[in-house]
Amino acid sequence: MLVAGVDVGSTQTKAVVMNEDREVLGKGLVPTGAKLNEAGQAAFEQALAAAGASDTQVGFVVGTGYGRYRVEFGDAQVTEISCHARGAVFLFPNTRTVLDIGGQDTKAIKVGADGEVIDFNMNDKCAAGTGRFLGAASEALEVPLPELGALALSGRNPVKMTTTCTVFAESEILGWLAKGRRVEDVVAGVHRAIASRSVSLLRRVGIEPEVTFTGGVSNNEAMVELISELVGMSVNVSSETHHCGALGAALFALDQVLTGAIPERQTV
Repeated sequence: MLVAGVDVGSTQTKAVVMNEDREVLGKGLVPTGAKLNEAGQAAFEQALAAAGASDTQVGFVVGTGYGRYRVEFGDAQVTEISCHARGAVFLFPNTRTVLDIGGQDTKAIKVGADGEVIDFNMNDKCAAGTGRFLGAASEALEVPLPELGALALSGRNPVKMTTTCTVFAESEILGWLAKGRRVEDVVAGVHRAIASRSVSLLRRVGIEPEVTFTGGVSNNEAMVELISELVGMSVNVSSETHHCGALGAALFALDQVLTGAIPERQTV
């Protein structure tokens, strides 16, 4: 029997199909858009196709993410806090601290050896220090989002961003360019501002090794380097960390199949 996890995030929806041996057989990734249930369905179908499976082979589906209740074909919902914690420890068993930077919020999570949540803090009132801040920089500079990380790494004299508000980010970025600062240094400054704000969240829960970086922004090489520098250790990332929430959801689905129960977790 197979299980699945579907993570409906603010900007992207991810899905994972897993077997009873906890092997990931297929993954899906689509833009979330306005129709959350359709995004969840599309990501799920992508993951099924990658696994070479049909939905009739899937015994249990857990939805997570801010749109988890819109996964109408799902059997249960678990918060993204719990799913990122569980997924991070699955990928890196010595994980004790998780940083998840998504499109609209950032989460710092302290976890135990079994992936249980011990403490967490999150920035969910403002998009500052999130992927949306990078999106604003991408739009203002007319640089494709996937290219920002490499560009930031080439900056030698990062500007100091005085605003942490995404609304005002574009005007400050354009202001630095008007002063003659190099694009690379402006982008490096944007990355450093996000990294500093994110690590401040981590310090509130306590930074303990190992630190695992999850979410879409974990694909950004400059952010990985800066977070590692600021926490004083290399952070864990992999090709799977973007799907960490969906992976954790699939593991909770597997719990249901194997034991008949999903542990009660924090509601966030």
